[in-house]
Amino acid sequence: MSRKNIALLAGGFTGEYEVSVNSAKNIAANLDAAKYQVYTIFINRDSWFYTSDKGNIPVDKNDFSITLDGQKIKFDFAFITVHGTPGEDGKLQGYFDLLGIPYNTCDATTSAITMNKAYTKAIVHGIHGLNTARSIQLFKGGIHEASNVVSSLKFPLFIKPNNGGSSVGMSKVQNAAGLHDAFERAFKEDDQILVEEFIKGREFSIGIARLHGKITVLPATEIISSKEFFDYEAKYTPGVSKEITPAELSADQNEKIAEIVTEVYLRLNCRGMVRVDFILLEGTQDFYFIEINTTPGQSANSLIPQQVRAAGMNVGEFYGDLIEGGMH
Repeated sequence: MSRKNIALLAGGFTGEYEVSVNSAKNIAANLDAAKYQVYTIFINRDSWFYTSDKGNIPVDKNDFSITLDGQKIKFDFAFITVHGTPGEDGKLQGYFDLLGIPYNTCDATTSAITMNKAYTKAIVHGIHGLNTARSIQLFKGGIHEASNVVSSLKFPLFIKPNNGGSSVGMSKVQNAAGLHDAFERAFKEDDQILVEEFIKGREFSIGIARLHGKITVLPATEIISSKEFFDYEAKYTPGVSKEITPAELSADQNEKIAEIVTEVYLRLNCRGMVRVDFILLEGTQDFYFIEINTTPGQSANSLIPQQVRAAGMNVGEFYGDLIEGGMH
C-alpha cells in the first residue's frame, strides 16, 4: 500500500504562530508513518514553504505542490492546524475547495461563521438546554456610549474581541469606570467587540469529532484557573490553571452535555474535530455556551489530546481517523 502524502499546515498570521507550530509537531510525531508521508508546510504572509535539509522549498500555490529533487509532490490531503487566520477563518478551506484537495476541518462557511462569536451565538441560540450570556456587539467607529452598555447589561462584564480564537485583548470589568480602557484594549485586536455578562460557574471544554462517520463526544475537561478568567496567560503559563480530564461530572450531566454539544456540531454543520467551551452556572448548573474552536490546539498537553487519551483512544489513530474521514 503506498503512503498518502499529507500536507500539515502550520503557522498563520497571528500571535498564535508558535502554538500552531507546536500543534503540528505533535500531530507529525503521532501520525502512523507506515500510512502517511507527512510534509509540514509553514504558512506566512509572504511565503508558504516546506523546510527540507536543502533549505526552504516554496509551495506552488497554483496547484499546492512542492518540487523536491526535481520531483513534483502533490498532496492527497491537507491537515490544517493553523489557529486564527487563515486556517481557522475559512480562507485556506476555500482555497483547498477550489483545488479539490480534502482537508480535516469544518468547511469555509462554518469556519468563517464560527470565528465570529456573535454570529455563532445567534445560530446556536434555541438549542434545548443551551444558554448564552446576554451580550451586545460594538463596532469600531460606531458610537459605543458606556451608558448604553450599562443600562442593558449587569456587571461584572466581559469585554472581548469578537473575532479570533485567541484570548488576547479580553478584560473583566466590575463597574462603568473600567469600560473605557477595556474597550480600547479589545478594539486594538478587532474592529468588533463583544460585551457580555460574566457567567459565574465551573468552566469546561469538550472535544467533538466525527470518527468513522459517527459523531463522537470526548470526555470533558474542567479548567480551574487561579486567575480571574482563562486568558492567554492562563492558557500558556504553566501552573496558572489546572486541567482535570475527565471532569468530575455526574453521568446525567455528561449525557446532557453530550446532547447539547452534538446539536451544536450539527447545527453549525461542523466537520472533523472541534472544541466547545462552556460554563455550568453556579447554583443551577445550567449550560452556558462560551465559544467553539474549529482548529483546537494539538500540542501534547492540549485539551483534545488529553481527552482522546482519557477516552482510551490512541492519539495517532485519532488523527488518522480524521484524515480517512475527510477523504470520503
